[in-house]
This record gives sequence, C-alpha cells and structure tokens, in this order.
Amino acid sequence: MKTESAEPVSRADLVVVGAGVAGLTAAICAAERGLSVVILNKGPRWRADRAEQSTSTFYAQGGVAVVMPDVPGDSVDRHLADTVAAGAGLTDPHAAGPILAEGWDAVAELIGRGALFDRDADGRLLRTREGGHHVRRIIHAGGDATGAAIARALGAAVGRMGVDCRDNATATSILVDDGVAVGVAYRQHGRRHVVCAPTVLLATGGVGHLYAATTNPAGATADGVALALRAGALVADLEFIQFHPTMLYTPGARGRRTLISEAVRGEGGRLVDAYGESVTAGVHPMGDLAPRDVVANAVEAAIERTGAACVHLDVRGVDDFAARFPTVAAGVTAAGIDLTDGLIPVVPGAHYLCGGVVTDLDASTSVPGLLAAGEVARTGLHGANRLASNSLLEGLVMGRRAARVAWVRRTEPAGAMCLPKEAAPVLRRPRLQDAMSRSVALRRSADGLDEVAALLADAPIRELTTPDAVEDAGLTLAATAVVAAARARAESRGAHVRIDHPETDGVAASRHFRLRDGLVQEAELAGAAATPV
Repeated sequence: MKTESAEPVSRADLVVVGAGVAGLTAAICAAERGLSVVILNKGPRWRADRAEQSTSTFYAQGGVAVVMPDVPGDSVDRHLADTVAAGAGLTDPHAAGPILAEGWDAVAELIGRGALFDRDADGRLLRTREGGHHVRRIIHAGGDATGAAIARALGAAVGRMGVDCRDNATATSILVDDGVAVGVAYRQHGRRHVVCAPTVLLATGGVGHLYAATTNPAGATADGVALALRAGALVADLEFIQFHPTMLYTPGARGRRTLISEAVRGEGGRLVDAYGESVTAGVHPMGDLAPRDVVANAVEAAIERTGAACVHLDVRGVDDFAARFPTVAAGVTAAGIDLTDGLIPVVPGAHYLCGGVVTDLDASTSVPGLLAAGEVARTGLHGANRLASNSLLEGLVMGRRAARVAWVRRTEPAGAMCLPKEAAPVLRRPRLQDAMSRSVALRRSADGLDEVAALLADAPIRELTTPDAVEDAGLTLAATAVVAAARARAESRGAHVRIDHPETDGVAASRHFRLRDGLVQEAELAGAAATPV
C-alpha cells in the first residue's frame, strides 16, 4: 500500500459510509455473517434523545410501504403498478418488482430486531394510505415517528453487536486502485484517516441542502453523489428531486423544516388555498392523494394563482389529530403556530432524490467494489417521482443485498492505494442554495439553468481541510451534476418541470453522467433504450 503521508490506516471487510436505514441494515447483516465492518457516521454518536439527528431515516414520518402476507385486496403486483404509475415512465419494473417482493421479509427481519410498529387491539399491524397508493399498505410506528423507531432498533442492534462505528467521521474520498474501490479516506477530529476494505458501501442519504429550505437534516449534503462521481461511478436521473407538497411554512426560514406527513391526507386532511378552495380539485382523479409531483405542482399553482405565501392543510377532518400525529403536532407547535383553527400553513419543500448513483439489484455501481444503497442510489425503483414510503423499504431491502455482496467479496485482495490531494471547486453554501432554490427547484427554464451553471463553473478551488469545506465541495459538484441533467432534459416529467418545455415526450429515457477531466459529462451507454409511455 502506498500513501502520501502517515495517516492512520485500518482494515475491514466492509466499510459503510452513512448511518441511516440502508447503511445500518447492511452493517448488521454483514456482521451477522462474520464480516468485520466499519461504519463512518458523519454525525455524533447515536442517542435517541438528541434534539437534532443526523440521518433522514430518523425524520421519516409516514411509514414503510409493504405488502403484508394474507391481506385481502393487495399484492406485490398492485404495489408495483402504483410504483410504476408514480414514476412517470422511468421506473424500471424489472428492478422495482424484486425490491418490492422482498419487502415483507426485510420488514419481518426488522421487527425481529426490535422495531415496534403500531398494532390494533388484536395485535395486527395498523396500515394507513398515502399519495399514489390505491390501498392502505403503509405500516407505521409511534403514529408518525416511524423513522425514529427504525433508527432506535437498528442503532441498538449495532450497539449489541459491537460494530465499529466511527462518529464525527466525514468521508473525503473513495480510494481506487486500477478502477477498483479499495477503501475510504475520512477526516475525524481534524485528522485524516484511512480504512481499507474490498467493499465500500455508500449509504449517505440525499441532497436536500442544495436548497435553502428542506425537510432533510443537516447531514443531507450530497456527500455520496460527489464521492461516487470522483471515484468514476455513473449517476442518473439527478434532475428528479422530489419536493414534498407539505413542508411547514415559516417565513424566511432556512435549513431543515418540519415535514407534514402525507399520511395526514391519508387520514382525512385536505389542502385548501387562501380562499378555502381545494388545491387539487380537477387536477387528478386521486385528488389530495395523487402522486407527490402532481400535488406539489398543484400547491405551487395555487400559490401563484392567489398571490398568497402558502396554502393550508386543513386537519379538522382528522380524528384526534394530535394523538394520531404527535410528531407533526409537536413540530407545528414548536414553530409557534396555533393549531386551534385546524389550518397548517404549508409549501412544497426539497425532500427526496429520486435518482442517484447507478446500481444493479445487488447494489453494485459501475466501479467494482463500490456499492450504493438507500437514497443515494438509483436502482430504478423510483423513476421520475418516488411513490410515498417506498424509501424505507428500499433501504431495508438493498442494505440486506449489499451485505450479501460484501460476503462474496470478502476474499478480494487489497489493492495499492494512493491518497488523492483534497481540493475541489467550492461555491459558498448560502449562494449555492439561493441559486438552486430560485432556478433549479420545482419550476425550471433554460435561462435559469444556464445562469446557475455559469455560477457553478466559476467556483474557486479550496483545500478540503474541514467538514464544512468537504460538504460544500460535495454540494457544488452535486449541484453541477443536477443542473447538467436538468439542462439535458428538455421536457417536463415527474419531479422535473421545465416551464419552457411543458410537454412530456412520448418516450422515456434516463440520462447517465460521469465526471471526466474535472467536468460532469453525459455518458452514452451501449444498449441503453428508451421506453414508450
């Protein structure tokens, strides 16, 4: 092994970058097989009582969309049909079907690890309904605290197994030898470290902090997309960033904002404009429970039509709202909003990356030894718009699959390794977020995209010696890739709306990009096919 300096070096069979549902599931499954595992957790050591958590998993409210055995009126085929419909032509049914089919096994395994889901008096799992689903198939915990329950169960399992979890560890680069991933460099307490492994799993979550306001926690800074691009991996569908229709509106706020779960509408909540009229009337047959891209754009249209700053979620029709949705009620109250009139001010907010690092059904990327799972990965499940509550399911299933790959690769020989110089273009975060919020959010046009592309191209090179600098460099590179993908897609589809190209093409095709010679460039893939829609 070759290194440029005397950084501390350790070894493992699997190194997991990220500590959400996908990463912890993979780590636990791998450790159960006898593999040595290192988890690089960018946040502080897990404690359930922290006011701010570092992973999006903790903040997932609605639940896990899963077909339970012996439930009349539902099936994996019906779940797949809803998923494909929401994906606006880009969901790959050959990938989505197996992921959904493995869902119940993955959930049952999670329950076996101690996750406590809500049940009725007879012990049966309670189910709710969310946008795009035609039946009630979302199981939940703590009313609207599903992610927190999952995080507690997985965190406790990691602790019981003694997995090596390194907290406050910011990954700075994937180490590659002759095109194969061989480890990760990271910074912890101001010092650079290296962990070598035949398998590296990116499970870093999303990109919400490309925008000034988001439902994502502070750690969602596009780390995995940037790490993968620099390692030579392909990305796809980055233009499809889902804006949740109901983020709590608080004037002038930046950073993470309270999410108002879609399950609120599943239990009787209604979106109304400034005049009390339905936001979604006449827009879609499923009304307020239409797919998220449809509802988010209906909300945006209502705001433009009325001139108001927001719309409202009317929860007066939800039985015992505060008891059924305690997390939402607490977040609304903490923001100083009175729930007495039953009207919650909401706007669309940056929520979920539908594309990401391209993987197969085993979580493998285009770089041997480098895997990706969870929100950072593009498996083909989500297409151009994610079906509500498919994300936690995907994290569970693909985390399990990643562990199987790590087991197969455990005997791969260690490659030679040279640490790269850590410097990259960095646009200061507030300027980047304001530009992306203005021109690369729900509504996009060539002029706005060109303006942001030019701004990003002029970003100065900075040394990446602090966690903030690493994050800002990741955001800059990811923003560059998102803008490149949005400029290339001259149509409106799913979560990508071009006001200068409002029509949807008759065929649907994903576009792949890679980093070459420091530039994000579209990659032409042999055998890539478009799908008629």
